[in-house]
Amino acid sequence: MRICISTLSKAFLPLVVWTWSFSSVADDWPQWLGPQRDGVWRETGILEEFPSGGPEVRWRVKVGGGYSGPAVANGRVYLTDRQLATGTKNPADPFQRGMIPGTERVLCLDEASGKVLWQHAYDCPYTMSYPAGPRATPLVSGGKVYTLGGEGHLFCLDAGTGKVIWSRDFKKDYGVATPVWGFAGHPLLDGNKLICLVGGEGSVAVAFDKDSGQEIWRALKAKEPGYCPPMIYEFNGRRELILWHPESINALNPESGQMLWSEPFNVRSGLSIPTPRKYGDLLFITAFYNGARMLRVDSDKPATLWQSKKASERDTDTLHSIMPAPFLENGYIYGVCSYGQLRCLKIETGERVWETLRATTPDGKEARWANAFLIKNGNRFFVANEKGDLIIAKLRPDGYEEISRTHLLEPTNTAGGRAVVWSHPAFANRNVYARNDQEIVCVSLAASN
Repeated sequence: MRICISTLSKAFLPLVVWTWSFSSVADDWPQWLGPQRDGVWRETGILEEFPSGGPEVRWRVKVGGGYSGPAVANGRVYLTDRQLATGTKNPADPFQRGMIPGTERVLCLDEASGKVLWQHAYDCPYTMSYPAGPRATPLVSGGKVYTLGGEGHLFCLDAGTGKVIWSRDFKKDYGVATPVWGFAGHPLLDGNKLICLVGGEGSVAVAFDKDSGQEIWRALKAKEPGYCPPMIYEFNGRRELILWHPESINALNPESGQMLWSEPFNVRSGLSIPTPRKYGDLLFITAFYNGARMLRVDSDKPATLWQSKKASERDTDTLHSIMPAPFLENGYIYGVCSYGQLRCLKIETGERVWETLRATTPDGKEARWANAFLIKNGNRFFVANEKGDLIIAKLRPDGYEEISRTHLLEPTNTAGGRAVVWSHPAFANRNVYARNDQEIVCVSLAASN
């Protein structure tokens, strides 16, 4: 079943390392981690703390299940979700895999009102663990919106109307099986190339022509593709496409897919997930079981500056993240460890400076996979945790300082025997856009006049 019912792109000032750009008008959130794909929200005029009655809720709209975050561009909000077939339920044990009938949808909402302007739905039986819905955040650029579904359906749609411009089916086109936790690598746009994590022999990474969907190049082989989003950074004056799969950390020429260097890093259970982060000539990687690794990329042969000595989810030393992207600044790393410990480490050594559970768990007790997303705004962070709370806090080498907290929405999914929301919010137009498995909410974060 395919339905198309009724913009699109915008501001995307690239990092030094990027050659592609969007037309700049105002701050949108057109892709994973925002306009510069770095987890920084650069708008000003944002409130310093939440009002006593909570911030203004501009609108709430019912949606289906999913882990994918929203994208916001040119007065539109784009989101993917999952609709179960009538009479069908997800298994009580989210690890259980089977054939679960249903559809995936791409939704386009009016930013001012939340009204659904168009939707594109397609038949999509699920075979993955944790089958709530799609994982990857939409990417909006040049009048098009690109979406990747949990079972490997890649679409390029007209951002204004929802009309399909082109599509690819990873399982059919590349003969790959659905990864245990679905296709999850957030696509990356670079010039005319849409770079995706696919999988298969020689096609772990594939670059598609953004306008036609034709393959430009394919690269890498691994038993599993993992779930880590591709990133482009500049090292030694050279743009390098960083692809971390469960067997190694790799740098490719983004124009050709040619290997520049590869560093072995075998991680358990295929859990290459958190976004790699750059700091000067350093590249930071963190994994749930295997912990962290810091590479110095100052030549064609990167060297390990330091790495975790413990490959454990409980007995941890540096940072053992399951999902959230860490944040690096001013010589320190801030990130959430395996059981919810928000930690500060020294970049040069990995030495732990402090940790706290205040931002992640309501009772101050460790919880497996406890999660929070860190978004920098000015001199503070907005911390969106798995309980549906949004926290304003300062993260500094001398500790965690919580300034204000509000509850955005209810955790409606289940993980580790508790209710959670595991979707990265978007920040644009002085608002936050957050979703669970039942609704998406737009809340004003504008400072009062």
